[in-house]
Amino acid sequence: MARRPGSSSRGPARPDRLAPQAVTSARRPQTPDKSPKPASPDPSLVLLGEFGRPHGLHGEVRLKSFTGEPLAIAGYGPLHASDGRTLELEDARPAPGGSPDLLIVRVKGVDNRSGAEALNRITLAIARERLGQAEDEDEFFLTDLIGLAVEDEAGTVIGTIVAVPNYGGGDLLEIRPAAGGPTALLPFTKAFVPTLDLAGGKVVANPPEDLFAPPGPKPADDPG
Repeated sequence: MARRPGSSSRGPARPDRLAPQAVTSARRPQTPDKSPKPASPDPSLVLLGEFGRPHGLHGEVRLKSFTGEPLAIAGYGPLHASDGRTLELEDARPAPGGSPDLLIVRVKGVDNRSGAEALNRITLAIARERLGQAEDEDEFFLTDLIGLAVEDEAGTVIGTIVAVPNYGGGDLLEIRPAAGGPTALLPFTKAFVPTLDLAGGKVVANPPEDLFAPPGPKPADDPG
């Protein structure tokens, strides 16, 4: 379960959230191996993570965690794997030099590199009823945000949420514009998203005016 930044919190959430006054870009970072989380095809399941490449020779594997506290994924017991198996994480630790939600994990019964390689791109999910209910409007499952309409404060639909990525600075809403064109990223804080209405199938956003504007030319002194 996750909590929207900007509200009071009774427990841990993803660290280093963007402050309301933070300067941020609405564009997706150009980092090829930090893709948004996939959506769970089964509405009765909540997506918790996705395996990546093996780590070492003894069965450890990288895992991108989608839980509010990344290491909490190891405490849920047996999980539904997207290839039909039931898998259980025996150990988890932060990946060195990675984003906060990237872990190194060990899976019960996997003790060599071949077994770890077979996990690449497999997702892990949990039955929704095992997670209980959110206690207030600022607690939610990230997967529930995907597909919600995004309205501005005047009530105009400006887009649809297609993913909730996190690149290390806090959760972002990836929004597909209603008028078509490339998606844009909006920090998921109360400053930018003051109203979350899951029952109504929408969020109300206060985005920057240039949210969907094409990126401008690079400065002449930009080494990239």
